Amino acid sequence: MNAGRALAAPLGLIFVVALAACSSTPRQPEVPASLPRPAVPAAPAPAPDGVPDAVPRVEPRARNGNPPFYDVFGKRYYVLSSGVGYLERGVASWYGPGFHKVRTSSGEPYDMYGMTAAHRTLPLPAYVKVTNLQNGRSVVVRVNDRGPFVGNRIIDLSYTAAAKLDMLRNGTAMVEIRTIDPMVPPPVITASALSTAPTAPSAPTAPTVPIGSTVVGAAVSPPPAAPLTIVPAAEAAPAASPAVAATATAIAAPAPALFVQAGAFADPANAERLAQRLRGGNLGKVFVRDDQIAGRRMYRVRIGPVPDVAEFDRVVAALEQAGISDAHLALD
Repeated sequence: MNAGRALAAPLGLIFVVALAACSSTPRQPEVPASLPRPAVPAAPAPAPDGVPDAVPRVEPRARNGNPPFYDVFGKRYYVLSSGVGYLERGVASWYGPGFHKVRTSSGEPYDMYGMTAAHRTLPLPAYVKVTNLQNGRSVVVRVNDRGPFVGNRIIDLSYTAAAKLDMLRNGTAMVEIRTIDPMVPPPVITASALSTAPTAPSAPTAPTVPIGSTVVGAAVSPPPAAPLTIVPAAEAAPAASPAVAATATAIAAPAPALFVQAGAFADPANAERLAQRLRGGNLGKVFVRDDQIAGRRMYRVRIGPVPDVAEFDRVVAALEQAGISDAHLALD
């Protein structure tokens, strides 16, 4: 092989990866925290309540929008090989008229009246149940686009999906997203079973930072000794299966208490050191929560409760200034 052909192979590979990455064109959502809300589309528009949720089905991986990784605004994102078991909590935004019928990262035209969404790392397509943690409403959407790339938003919803979650007025909402595996058939639920069904268990309180994130606070210098202020918590309840969750999209659950989690540790002393560092920083109540997960005790540094997205954004921004970049939303 001559030198020219030896160079051609890696250069060609680089070109292919770059071309694939281009299919995930950077797109800003229409609801950055500092900008006006997107305009509600003019009539006629289908009534959101009349639009059914997306129905999960087995689909091949999209040819577009699934590079191994891509870069947006100086940050690299790695596309997951599978979305099975994925759980994330954070802030959702929505995008509408400005992108209607524009090509999505998967190559499909965006339909603001459909039940779709954009996510940074889930494989395209994927199906997720999105629950508005502030009012208990849930929907099932099909992820076929990339984004959002502004602020700390974790998912960009279509206009109709946002309307069904009652988040159009505020433009954002604190949500939980949980993938649905189409290979798992939903159980058959009879009317008598529904009338006697027990209250659904709350979601587990395990860390929900996406794959690849690191634990924060391990290198914090210890301040003068202080008594531990650990809040005990009951053993986390097991999560409902994705198939069961998909059948309950119309049932609104009570809104849980929401917090910002700044770190999680196996050593309570490390957790208390981080909590002590954050106290007095105008962040609100800082405490250490004691959880037992799968027989292992964890100590989580939390702030709150946070009543709304504005307060969540304020606390997360302050933590970033303090060098904590992977704070995330957590349930009580």
